[in-house]
Amino acid sequence: MAAGASEGCSRRAGLSTISSTFALTSTVHNETAVASIEKKTEPRRAPKREASADEIYERIYVAILEHRLSPGSKLGEDRLATIFGVSRARIREVLARLAYEGIVDLFPQRGAFLAKPTAERARNVFEARRLLEPGVVRRLVDAVTAEKLAKLREHQDREMDARRRDDKRSVIRLSGEFHTLLAELAGNAVLAKTVRELTTITCLVILLYDTPTSAACRADEHGAIIDAIGKRDAARAERLMLQHLDHIENSLDLAPGDVDVDLEAVFAP
Repeated sequence: MAAGASEGCSRRAGLSTISSTFALTSTVHNETAVASIEKKTEPRRAPKREASADEIYERIYVAILEHRLSPGSKLGEDRLATIFGVSRARIREVLARLAYEGIVDLFPQRGAFLAKPTAERARNVFEARRLLEPGVVRRLVDAVTAEKLAKLREHQDREMDARRRDDKRSVIRLSGEFHTLLAELAGNAVLAKTVRELTTITCLVILLYDTPTSAACRADEHGAIIDAIGKRDAARAERLMLQHLDHIENSLDLAPGDVDVDLEAVFAP
């Protein structure tokens, strides 16, 4: 009887083990199945979108306005393609556009470099701006609305805030963008595009030819132009714009001719 009892216990233990094993296997199978279903139903992550040519162009444009890129800087295709995570073909498209606008110089076998405007070209740029931008403000006086005036005031507030924070990069960028904003609000897309290009080249000119007393756009001059536009005083707005551009150009060292170097002072013991 003891042997029978022992055999019965053994049989029950075996059945219990089989049952436990089956239960464990079933649990693992169920968990695997659930995980598989969850994996299948998990939403796929969309692939990272590549930056467009316009977006890359805008990034380079802002870097120039903020003086983070200097005239003569090499714009290597490989490095830019890696930075923006795009193909070299996309970068070449952007560089070709910048070259067409005179912002980048392309050299065979050497690549692309940020333009280094000559003093003569700098003077030509300011002459072009004096011919264009008084017309921009005159057109804006005729087309100004309360909404447009509010946009100009808001832009000036942002510029003043950047000055208070001594955020030089933002001050430089906002100062340049003020002129483009005037042209955009005037409602002429061709004028706006041209002013934007000339303003960008002006940033390079300032970097090359500034002097210790140089000054970029002054916020008070921008404010006076906005006031004249708000009062629909076209003649005053034009006059202030001309004075403003003259002020910027006259603060730069664009004198023609060779540089007179004091060699004695340079090589003095």
